[in-house]
Amino acid sequence: MRFSVVLFSLVGLVSITSFSQSIIGNWKTIDDQTGEIKSIVEIYEKSGRVYGKVIKIFPKPNEDQDPVCSKCSENDPRFNKKILGMEIIQGLTKDGMEYSEGSILDPEVGKVYRCKIWLESNELKVRGYWGPLWRTQTWKRVS
Repeated sequence: MRFSVVLFSLVGLVSITSFSQSIIGNWKTIDDQTGEIKSIVEIYEKSGRVYGKVIKIFPKPNEDQDPVCSKCSENDPRFNKKILGMEIIQGLTKDGMEYSEGSILDPEVGKVYRCKIWLESNELKVRGYWGPLWRTQTWKRVS
């Protein structure tokens, strides 16, 4: 009986550790300027690739409470669509400890960037590339 309790505890610990080391799950996006939570993005796998969609937004009281991507390119199928529920990360593939070769949309400016994401100290690093330039955000796991 003691062995089964120890084994069960070890399996639970391994499961928790594996989950905490996965990019899959819900992540809080943080405003670079204010440090406030802007949205929650669900990162998930579909057909062997990784995607992310906005599942909650935190607009300020004076902002549109249910915004659309009016700044997206008219050629983008997300143009004038609701940001809530929108897939903003598309088609990332695993490359070692990182996921890359996909794209990320910044709905506030309507631009699509090449994207790379990885875990660092249980935070998600999200980097968008535009030509030789890049910007990295740190997203926090939703507990």
